[in-house]
Amino acid sequence: MSEPFILCDGLVKIYKIAGLEQVALRELNLSIEKGELMAIVGASGSGKTTLMNILGGLDRPSAGRVRVDGQDLLRMSDSQLNRYRRERVGFVWQQSTRNLIPYLNAIDNVILPMTVAGRMRHGKRRASELLELVGLSNRKHHRLSELSGGEQQRVAIAVGLANHPPLLLADEPTGEVDTATAGLIYDTFRTLTREMGITTLIVSHDPGIARQVDRVVAIRDGMLASETVRQTVLRTPEWLAKNGHAPEGDGSHHHETFEELVVLDKAGRVHIPPEFLEQLQIQGRARLEITDDGILIRRVEEAATANERMPNDGEVAQESKSSGVRSLFRRHKAGKKA
Repeated sequence: MSEPFILCDGLVKIYKIAGLEQVALRELNLSIEKGELMAIVGASGSGKTTLMNILGGLDRPSAGRVRVDGQDLLRMSDSQLNRYRRERVGFVWQQSTRNLIPYLNAIDNVILPMTVAGRMRHGKRRASELLELVGLSNRKHHRLSELSGGEQQRVAIAVGLANHPPLLLADEPTGEVDTATAGLIYDTFRTLTREMGITTLIVSHDPGIARQVDRVVAIRDGMLASETVRQTVLRTPEWLAKNGHAPEGDGSHHHETFEELVVLDKAGRVHIPPEFLEQLQIQGRARLEITDDGILIRRVEEAATANERMPNDGEVAQESKSSGVRSLFRRHKAGKKA
């Protein structure tokens, strides 16, 4: 079995601030295949930006293993890491001032990183091709002040891809634009990932990003907590009729579903969202019970009642709309139709 394009194994990052240690990543495990368009989500301070900085060669992990495209980032010297960052990774930041030089026009901004890398032989042609791919071929001679926020971000994407990097990292690329413009930016990422074969990671707070990418992983307290998978399900005429939907076309149609799964680490630990614990009033300790459907987590005082019956399906399906993780953790059955 071939190694994934990105492999994080037991990744740890500890910062020292004012003499105190702060753990940003706690034995994080993650694998990403080549050509994936993936999002990393999480609250502020969860560790998602730290992870992106490590994958981009901007920071070093404290422990663990991290490999990108067959290269071990932990074993690289400073000069090797600088070269990796310059040649193997493209960056798109939330603020346009970090991406672009304001007194240059669009095409000159794209040419600049090629000039720095000594790749000017076909620089102008490459820059024109990239601006065409991001839908700005007719705006390439415009200065930044003449471009909208969304257009500036698309120029920034072209800048990030100027030196043919196999990995593109975007940190909140839609954080300063409206919903319609964000859609155009996501369309650009999808087009480039598909046509150029690059691997794209987007760090985001956008709750609707699952509909824009192939996969979403959530980080909580420096650990991988959950993963949202996207599936296309064929709805048959029988299913549509049973659920009160009118058939379309030939009587059936495809429907996209999203399912968020909790992630167990190598030690069998699972991160339960705080809102679930608050909703079910589970504090301190809990009792686990094996059922036919999976593992049930009970409050200790509830489990102590000898005559308490097992909950039925309606009762255990107490879930958060934002997470989809249930108080009864069922076994995930691959290929199960919605």
